[in-house]
Amino acid sequence: MTLAARRYVAFWNTGEASFARLALAPDFVDRTLPPGRPQGFEGPLFASKNFREAVPDLKAEVQELMLVDDRVIARLRFTGHYTGTFQGKSGDGRSVNFIATDIYRVANGLIAENWHIEDNLTLLRQLGVVHP
Repeated sequence: MTLAARRYVAFWNTGEASFARLALAPDFVDRTLPPGRPQGFEGPLFASKNFREAVPDLKAEVQELMLVDDRVIARLRFTGHYTGTFQGKSGDGRSVNFIATDIYRVANGLIAENWHIEDNLTLLRQLGVVHP
């Protein structure tokens, strides 16, 4: 279970699809699918690609990993610099630093389901899209 979770975090840390392939079940389901994101394996690839367009040096760090029955709860910190583009706006190099919590249901050593929540308000403020 831990290996699947660490491989998935490695995917978010690097953007390398090979880590997602090693972590996700063929019938993977995102239970908190945002509007516009494809379901299944393609969803995380889509999200990572789009996010890396804004923050090319995106890094994901595990701050806490808990195992409960067939679940892994991961508390993550994402960091990087807004040097790309987001919603047609070019970044100015400002730092990005926000948290996320993921819950993975692991079956047969692979992540079968994922529930996630990101601190999108903090992220959008850091990108200058939302103002306090």
